[in-house]
Amino acid sequence: MGLITKSQPPLVGVDISSTAVKLLQLSRAGNRYRVEHYAVEPLPPNAVVEKNIVEVEAVGEAIRRAMARSGSKARYAAAAVAGSAVITKLIPMPADLDEDDMESQIELEAVNYIPYPIEEVNLDFEVLGPMPGNAEMVQVLLAASRSENVETRTSALELGGLTAKVMDVEAFAIENAFALLGETLNVPRDGVVALVDVGATMTTLNILRNGRSLYNREQVFGGKQLTDEVMRRYGLSYEEAGLAKRQGGLPESYEIEVLEPFKEALVQQISRLLQFFYAGSEFNRVDQIVLAGGCASIPGVADMVEEQLGVPTVVANPLAQMTLGPRVQAHALAQDAPALMIAAGLAMRSFD
Repeated sequence: MGLITKSQPPLVGVDISSTAVKLLQLSRAGNRYRVEHYAVEPLPPNAVVEKNIVEVEAVGEAIRRAMARSGSKARYAAAAVAGSAVITKLIPMPADLDEDDMESQIELEAVNYIPYPIEEVNLDFEVLGPMPGNAEMVQVLLAASRSENVETRTSALELGGLTAKVMDVEAFAIENAFALLGETLNVPRDGVVALVDVGATMTTLNILRNGRSLYNREQVFGGKQLTDEVMRRYGLSYEEAGLAKRQGGLPESYEIEVLEPFKEALVQQISRLLQFFYAGSEFNRVDQIVLAGGCASIPGVADMVEEQLGVPTVVANPLAQMTLGPRVQAHALAQDAPALMIAAGLAMRSFD
């Protein structure tokens, strides 16, 4: 027969963050992507703490609701474990090993690089290419995560009606999505880009050059601090404060007394993360800062970063070049786009 080419079953990218489940499904025609389905579903407080799933049932329920809201019929998902839960190492390997031999060799070697009992770990590896200056060896990227981190995510997806087909690492998903920003960045060849993802509880710095990740570091700071301050000052519940923060309706004093100090603190955090990077590398500047995550949508935050740090700063929109399917509301998507970097990188795994 062969008239109908079998396509891969679609994968939906599911990013499980500390405050929400973000879900994105893409289709592709030629080199254009289209957003078919998407949803952002809030999580109850403390269901996920610093990217570790504490309440699997609550997360599974949120995934189920997000799937229903998005209208996606996908059965397979790509999800990711956080950088802090993953150990990555570059290890040299003989170039003449076939896949099976390399796998057994890496499992033997891994013991030397991983501080956990090997039976409690999920391993993966990718051959990056020849070792510089030694044609007989290749560089292999080893990634390892505690099995429990992978298993809780897999269980939450199953409770939400999905089968985990791909388990990625957040930093690699961001690297994947970074390719989508190409047009919007004004960076020289070999330029160094700082991608700063400011989530609810974690701020992650990813340094990229030529689309590859050079460095990443995370620290505890995020939008939850702003929500907590709104709760404390205006006597609101967690849910009310989160809504008010996004939809407005707070007293006039909010901008000056609450939002401005938070923006100042955010700029300081970014500055600190960059100082750590400069201190430990040969670089002393970056060419562009890209802000992602929920807090990137705060009006005026990019201008403030640019002004105080002296680096051109833009807000990430990985979906800017994409067309939208009939189920997708453009306005809501535009507002959520900066927080969808990881989800977009995961959804792109559909086309591997």
